[in-house]
Parts: sequence; C-alpha cells; structure tokens
Amino acid sequence: MDMNTIEAVVRTTDPADWRDGDAWLAGGTVLFSYGSTAFGPEPLRRLLDLGSAGWQPVTVTEDDIELAATCTVAELYALPERLAAEDAGAAGWPAHQSWPGLDLVRPCCDSFVASFKVWNMSTVGGNLCTSLPAGPMISLCAGLDGTATLLGPGGSRRELPVADFITGDGQNALAPGELLRSISLPASALSSRVAFRRLSLSNLGRSGVLLIGRLDGGGRFTLTVTAATKRPVQLRFEELPGAQELAGGLGSAIPEGLYHDDIHGLPAWRRDMTHRLAGEILAELALPAGAPVTVSGDFWPPQTTQQTKRGA
Repeated sequence: MDMNTIEAVVRTTDPADWRDGDAWLAGGTVLFSYGSTAFGPEPLRRLLDLGSAGWQPVTVTEDDIELAATCTVAELYALPERLAAEDAGAAGWPAHQSWPGLDLVRPCCDSFVASFKVWNMSTVGGNLCTSLPAGPMISLCAGLDGTATLLGPGGSRRELPVADFITGDGQNALAPGELLRSISLPASALSSRVAFRRLSLSNLGRSGVLLIGRLDGGGRFTLTVTAATKRPVQLRFEELPGAQELAGGLGSAIPEGLYHDDIHGLPAWRRDMTHRLAGEILAELALPAGAPVTVSGDFWPPQTTQQTKRGA
C-alpha cells in the first residue's frame, strides 16, 4: 500500500530522534499493508528505519538466546538446524541440541502461514509490536518466558516479560518513542520439555488458539495461552496438575471477556478449544520423554508421533 503521508525516511536507532507522527520501521510488512493512517488518529509523517542498525540477529550463550528485534522470521527458522550443526562438532557445553525449547521455533514460524517473501522481511520485533492476538512470535517468546528490552528517549532502558509487554488486541506497553531492542529467551525455559498445539477455523488460516506447555526439570508446569485471548495468559503450577485443577485454573485466569472475538473464531469456540488443547498438552507432558503421543492441529491430521528425545 502506498503511504502517501510520509515526508521522510530517517535511518536511525536512537529513540531521541523520535517525534510525534513517527513510526519505527523494521521489516515493514504491517506498515505497508495497513497504510499510514491505520495506527492512530493522525497520519504518519516519518519512518525511522532500523534497516541499517546492524544488530546481530541471534546471539546464543550458555545462559540464553537473544533475538534482536530486527531478526527476521527466516533467520529464526534457521536457528535450530544451525545450532545442531554447530553442536555436532563441539565437545562439551554448550550442547544446544539439549534445549527442547528449540522445538517450538519452527511450528511458531509456520504459524505465520506466510510466503518466503514475508518470512525474509517480517521481524520478530515487528510481530511483537503489532501485538495481534495471533502473533506467533508473541506465542514463542511468551511461551519461553522471554524478556523484552526497551530503549527510550533520554537513554532510558527497561525490561519486562513478553507476556506483560502485550496488553491487549493491538496494544502493548511501549511508551511514545520507545523502541523494542531485543528479546532474551532464558536457558531455564529452553531446557524444559515443551508441547505445542494450534488450531484455526480454516486449513492454514490465522491462529484461533495457540498453546504452549512447558515442564521443567523440577516438575514445574507452565501453560501459555495465546491467539485465543486478547493478550498472553500464563498459568504456573509447582507440579503437573490434574485435569480438573487445570480446567479450574483456566477458568479463573481467563474471564469470558478476555477471549478474542473476530472472524477467526468466536469466544465460545476459543474457550472450548483452549480447554481441549490444554488437556492434550497436560496428557503429553505427563508421559515419559520419548513416549508416543497423539498430536492434533491444522498443520497435520491427528497422528501418533514420538516425543522428542531432547531432554530425556
């Protein structure tokens, strides 16, 4: 879409350059789809282009994986294979193939249901800042207890959990002029066993429900609900709950008004599917690592597969 209100494109990564009528530009897939009047009552006048930021897309350490806000979906999608290749020739730590959380990367990227052209332009940070309920990078980063680093005018810097960064449908915690710099995914979450479930009303349609479950080495269980709700919702249990306890927890954590309502799913359907997929995740993670599990979802027909051996 032509953005005929734009008067200038400024290459900068400095929040001090921001002024009213500006928008940060990374991949631009949303900006150029919605147009310059879709993000507020006043049209955009300038784009602050992060294209020359030069930020390392992915940085891996023993403690975490840091994703630059400008990391593209294609670069993220290649990460598990790249780490596996690096680890195959390495002795000792870091053996990143022992991080089961990496198994979430590709199904979350696939949840874009997008062309390679979009994958090579869309960015992790752009998906978070657009803050749509179905944003799959939101699902991935919230599901792995990601922490967002925000830079602001005057040199301010703050961090907050991705699950708290998204505050509603198309809404987030960014203050005027603030810039999302990066997202850190901690090793403590990456080393947990994980389970992924996604449903859509149409084959290869926008996510209507997307749930991620984690079971850490101490038996603590975390369930992250996205797409079904206007913002991410997380439930944490010190041990695997029973089915009734999990259902009760979902009922308490997600009031009826928090379920999203649009053409991709009515709230009642999203609620019912959230409870169904949460039950599947609970059943999967209750099995020993490596046991056959029944996986459902609209990327594949229901089938029995082997759980990943990672973290066994």
